[in-house]
Amino acid sequence: MRFSSDPADLDRDLVHHWLSELSYWAEGRSREAQDAAVTNSRTYGIYDSETGAQVAFARVITDCATFGWLCDVFVDQDARGGGAGKMLVAGILADLEPFGLKRVALRTADAHGLYEQYGFEVLAEPTLWMSRPS
Repeated sequence: MRFSSDPADLDRDLVHHWLSELSYWAEGRSREAQDAAVTNSRTYGIYDSETGAQVAFARVITDCATFGWLCDVFVDQDARGGGAGKMLVAGILADLEPFGLKRVALRTADAHGLYEQYGFEVLAEPTLWMSRPS
């Protein structure tokens, strides 16, 4: 497997399919919204070394100075359990390291164990955080 932070490597059609049809958090997301999200974020992918096919995706919304939001993490069903998720998270954190971000946050319903391996913790003071849902 190969990690890439080059947006030119992304299979945007595949990423849109994964997120809009197979994820629980972005179901029904329009292609236009997805393309805007990709264009305005730092994007990452994991690719099969033999075929070059993309097997995982994530993006980070960040100011590259103080804060990052890790989101839209998706590993293709056939690649799960093979280290793609670990390679993706490790690569993202290494890419963000030079910025010295004070905090990188994420939201997950089912991958706490993966993220805990990389130092993520449940919010110590969740009442300090607020959200404005649409």
